Amino acid sequence: MTDLTGLEQARTKMTDAGVAPAAIETFTRFYHLLRAGETGLIREGDIDPLVDIPNRADLTISDDDASAALAQTAMLKLNGGLGTSMGMDQAKSLLPVRVAPSGAESEMLTFLDIIVGQVRAARQATGARLPLLFMNSFRTRDDTLAALERYPDIAVDGLPVDFLQNREPKLRADDLTPVTWEKDPTLEWCPPGHGDLYPALHASGVVVALLEAGFRYMCVSNSDNLGATPDATIAGWFAASGAPYAAELCRKTPADVKGGQLVVRKADGRIVQRETAQTHPDDVAASLDATRHPFFHTNNLWFNLEALAAELDRTSGVLELPLIRNDKTVDPADSASPRVVQIESAMGAAVAVFEGATAIEVERSRFLPVKTTNDLLVLRSDVYDLTDDYRLEAQALAPLVDLDKHHYKLIDAFTERFAAGAPSLRDADSLTVRGDWTFGSGVRAEGKAALAGDGGTVPDGATVGPDGF
Repeated sequence: MTDLTGLEQARTKMTDAGVAPAAIETFTRFYHLLRAGETGLIREGDIDPLVDIPNRADLTISDDDASAALAQTAMLKLNGGLGTSMGMDQAKSLLPVRVAPSGAESEMLTFLDIIVGQVRAARQATGARLPLLFMNSFRTRDDTLAALERYPDIAVDGLPVDFLQNREPKLRADDLTPVTWEKDPTLEWCPPGHGDLYPALHASGVVVALLEAGFRYMCVSNSDNLGATPDATIAGWFAASGAPYAAELCRKTPADVKGGQLVVRKADGRIVQRETAQTHPDDVAASLDATRHPFFHTNNLWFNLEALAAELDRTSGVLELPLIRNDKTVDPADSASPRVVQIESAMGAAVAVFEGATAIEVERSRFLPVKTTNDLLVLRSDVYDLTDDYRLEAQALAPLVDLDKHHYKLIDAFTERFAAGAPSLRDADSLTVRGDWTFGSGVRAEGKAALAGDGGTVPDGATVGPDGF
């Protein structure tokens, strides 16, 4: 077997599946790096912290400049996730998260509904056309487009409302050939990580279409982050900066133990991104130290479309992003299934590609992702109010919620146990639940609220404190 046998098999598999050429070439580049023993690790000794960046709260952008920049901005939501970690089998963006503003309790809005509401409100307030696009996966596209049929006004003439991300084969860990899994052939494939944004944009022609329609900037964020609303002030700052690329960063709190961060590479002084998977085990403590690395990456990005188009054209969509090697099992739910390697990359790593890339510190309100049912409970609670312009406004500091994974990890089980609604969390510092508890209506959590034992029912109107209720 030659070194390229596995690569040739993978390329053939991708070609037969109709994967875009740019994605195949990107995979090929990463495969060679993987074969060469590249791990993608960024050692603490090779970098300095990124600490000196502007703060959105300190910006002085005129209303005219802000409006002019937003009028040239498009919004792109990454919408390829199925929410499989919560037991979902459709686009996570279709998960109900909040009651409609001034609506009946039965009017639960999904991520998608709220995103559309945010864009509609911004259009009405500013007069901007503000295109809204989604990068879907093969699994999320049909459901998402069907949901968008309720909003025919969201499309902007001449522009698509979505385009497809790519997929790639999982590789056997022992010989780096494409894995075969007859029990469920769909598990032979994986998404290439958010770094697939670039070959997908190149294949779709979306950037060129936006430029031809008169747009110059694009804001990219995850569809499960409802904090990433249209923001004219940041748009105005980004336009004035002249930067080709900017990343939004937040200050760390004790709850921020995961996620990428921007650091400064000592070798050339360039800003680069370090993901959790790129952190050496010996460097984890330093990477999490908020006194050394005060910011984390929100995955909200801004692009100058002309600079992005030039880079996509120069590289044919194959940006030289760092490799992220992700070791898994072919069936994530079966630890005995074959070990595989997933080749991934982070879209934020493009900060090292664009000369003059920059970053900005933003308020925590721009980072409200839902990765677990813990996050979902906080978002559904009275910690946030949903305003008439579909923004989530915090009414208190968000508590740290830790629900028993054995009973609350999957969305159906979670929904059953909170059928009467989320408890009040405004007066809670934290909520820790161990055991199988079903919550009644009007439950309040206070201080370091905790439930332990085998479980049971929390009565209607009960107050849960450090010693239960």
